[in-house]
Amino acid sequence: MDNVTLTNISLAKHKGQIKGAITPPSSKSESNRVLVIHALAGKEGELQNLSNARDTQTMIRLLQNDSDETWDVLDAGTTMRFLTAYSAVSGKKRIMTGTMRMKERPILLLVDALRTLGADISYQEKDGYPPMLINPFDPQQVKTNTLTIRGDVSSQYITALLMIAPLLPQGLKLELTGKIGSKPYIAMTLQLMQKFGVTATWEGSTITVPHQQYKGATYSVESDWSAASYWFSIAALAPEADFFIKGYKSDSLQGDRVITSIMEKMGVKSTFTNDGLHLEKIEGFVAKPFEQDFTDCPDLAQTIAVVAAAKGQVVTMSGLESLRIKETDRIDAIQNELQKFGSDLEEIVKDDTYKVVPGNFKMNNQHIATYKDHRMAMAFAPLALLGELSIENPEVVEKSYPHFWEDLKVLGFEMK
Repeated sequence: MDNVTLTNISLAKHKGQIKGAITPPSSKSESNRVLVIHALAGKEGELQNLSNARDTQTMIRLLQNDSDETWDVLDAGTTMRFLTAYSAVSGKKRIMTGTMRMKERPILLLVDALRTLGADISYQEKDGYPPMLINPFDPQQVKTNTLTIRGDVSSQYITALLMIAPLLPQGLKLELTGKIGSKPYIAMTLQLMQKFGVTATWEGSTITVPHQQYKGATYSVESDWSAASYWFSIAALAPEADFFIKGYKSDSLQGDRVITSIMEKMGVKSTFTNDGLHLEKIEGFVAKPFEQDFTDCPDLAQTIAVVAAAKGQVVTMSGLESLRIKETDRIDAIQNELQKFGSDLEEIVKDDTYKVVPGNFKMNNQHIATYKDHRMAMAFAPLALLGELSIENPEVVEKSYPHFWEDLKVLGFEMK
């Protein structure tokens, strides 16, 4: 993504009535986890309905070329973290690297934890950041079966350690300190591990995974709830909305399914059907201020901030500390782009709590910068229901939702 030539996509004002059905991509979070677990299980069993997102396709490509001495994850943070832990126990010398932005995303906590176990990992450029050289490490020579790691930075570090834990001769006891973020993602990891024959216990701030063997299994991945959020946004902003998004389960493992309750506060009713969700407007809805903690669902923050500003709804948003170290600094990005409409995201508690200030929200054919962040493009695209706008570098959606623009067309959006 570092050398992508920036282009624009222009969206005409939508006519307003949203009807039809679309199928968002499969869950990237589930796909990336089961791919690593499947590899640790000796690649026995069958994985179905894997995500076509670039991050997942990168994961598939690298795991298929297990003999490669350099693994380039491009801009896929999840892939970098999961495969760093995987590589540490794979017994093969390997360099983990990525794009320039990936080289700016910290990995110190995970590497320190792996080193505590006995892994031989050295930074190749800047301490605490990729690229890293990972030398062969024998899990049988592990130095400890107990680790302590902060719970408030990224659940992906925790997931990376949990997935390799059964391979350690005494298993692993993981002590989480401080505030624990993205708990549903940690729970998802443990539930997926269980589907491949590994059990664990989570009591308070301690997760214990005994030494066990993964077993091959067949698993079908659900549609992605983060991707669903953009269609909830469209339902919230459209004058009339009555449509379906397919592939969702009422017993979902994904934490972002909380979008159903958040968007109910923004005028969207969702009902599970045999093959997904039916979205429609709540009749007589009156927007009211509310508070929402995004600690467990940070990927929904941009969507909610944009919808709130457009609907003139004051929303106080907490648990946003991890947004600073995503594909871009998402706090700055949201603030910069909302200000183009006369709105803002006002800081209340440093790097944690913010308030959407709708201001005098106006559409005036604004140009949206995406900062090489897929979620910026998709969070702002639904504003075409209110007026014309253009979005920079539309290719960024390939990271998680390659057919996003095509799905917009299915529901009547016009673009060039």
